[in-house]
Amino acid sequence: MPQQFTLTVSPEQAGQRLDKFLSTGLDGVTRSAVEKYIAQGLVTKDGAPLSKNHRVEAGECFCVVLPDPAPLAVQAEEIPLSIVYEDADLLVVNKPKGMVVHPAPGHPDHTLVNALLAHCGDSLSGINGVLRPGIVHRIDKDTSGLLMVAKNDFAHQALASQIQAHTFTRLYEAVVHGVIKEDSGTVDAPIGRHPVDRKRMAVTQKASRNAVTHFTVLARYRAFTHVRCKLETGRTHQIRVHMAYMGHPVAGDPLYGPKKPAPGLDGQCLHARVIGFVHPRTGEYMEFTSPLPDYFTAFLKRLGEPIS
Repeated sequence: MPQQFTLTVSPEQAGQRLDKFLSTGLDGVTRSAVEKYIAQGLVTKDGAPLSKNHRVEAGECFCVVLPDPAPLAVQAEEIPLSIVYEDADLLVVNKPKGMVVHPAPGHPDHTLVNALLAHCGDSLSGINGVLRPGIVHRIDKDTSGLLMVAKNDFAHQALASQIQAHTFTRLYEAVVHGVIKEDSGTVDAPIGRHPVDRKRMAVTQKASRNAVTHFTVLARYRAFTHVRCKLETGRTHQIRVHMAYMGHPVAGDPLYGPKKPAPGLDGQCLHARVIGFVHPRTGEYMEFTSPLPDYFTAFLKRLGEPIS
């Protein structure tokens, strides 16, 4: 059955385009999907359809009908999974470095989603459509670590709501270029698509969304710093963009770091270490930790003894 949601505009959201407002309010639903729903007349105000360019006003109320997901076109593949936790509603997966999360142009198969389909069968939420069943949040191909997967729409909506409310714990560890002087700090800088290079994101005021990253220094080396990053928001490439914005790009990052890669790294040294959430059915807070993978510990060893 199609799902129906009602969203009301707060004073702080007034003036946004309708598609941006909805993509923020329907966490777990992509902006491109929102645009399709609007074009199909599935977004209405007082029963009348709207355009994506509509500027929302405080107090306006919109009805959104999410259609039933189309039959999955992605093929199941028997790919080994490192499952940290699993029950009838969700599972926590430890994704290896180099694995793409979901099919996309250039990566039609051998993804985490292909593996999940083989493991879970039809027991995955359909909110994110045929290419991303069950995917509540993503991590980049070359980022390793913990990822949440929802087995049904009830769990998906509950977990996505926690992400939107900033109550979903996400701690990452990274090695970045340079020596960070501060022991801790916060980067509060909006992120949007890079104005020239569409493959990159950037700190920008244009067509951007707020982004907040808290960092803590774990160890300093001669030319690098080992940091822990806590995400308050979850924008595309957020840690990579914010660290580069600070002048300390993630080691091995081919997109935001130096053109000459850090010796011994193939892709960024970034690991999703901890996730924590309230279980959507039991109400219990659960937290999981992933050990630093071999590539990460080998790079730290290569750096030698910390200087502080």
